[in-house]
Amino acid sequence: MATEDTQRIKIEEEMMDMDGSGCASSEPFALRVLGDSMEPEFNDGCVIIVDPNGVAENGNYVIAEIEGDYIFRQYAEEASQGFLQAVNPGYPRQEIASKSVIRGVVTQRAGAKRKEHKHYE
Repeated sequence: MATEDTQRIKIEEEMMDMDGSGCASSEPFALRVLGDSMEPEFNDGCVIIVDPNGVAENGNYVIAEIEGDYIFRQYAEEASQGFLQAVNPGYPRQEIASKSVIRGVVTQRAGAKRKEHKHYE
């Protein structure tokens, strides 16, 4: 099993302008999932589409920035407290101070075959 560090998504600034200074910051973008932390819903190597303007709600899949790294997790709320959790139960749940760490909401999963495509609300 991969460690938490290998599950973090490394995104070069040339690929995605998350700080809002460029025109790309408001456009949906695609990322490739690395590792098994989000299996079985998202397999290693699948492509996800992220809406940086999406508002995270309980149960949404999100990209969040944690200590300068980007991570793909499911957002959960309990008693007004936010958490990031992997789908794979072998990974720890992480408490977050606020939704401000969320950089985008996953809207689609692409697959090699049409039947593997899925939209998320």
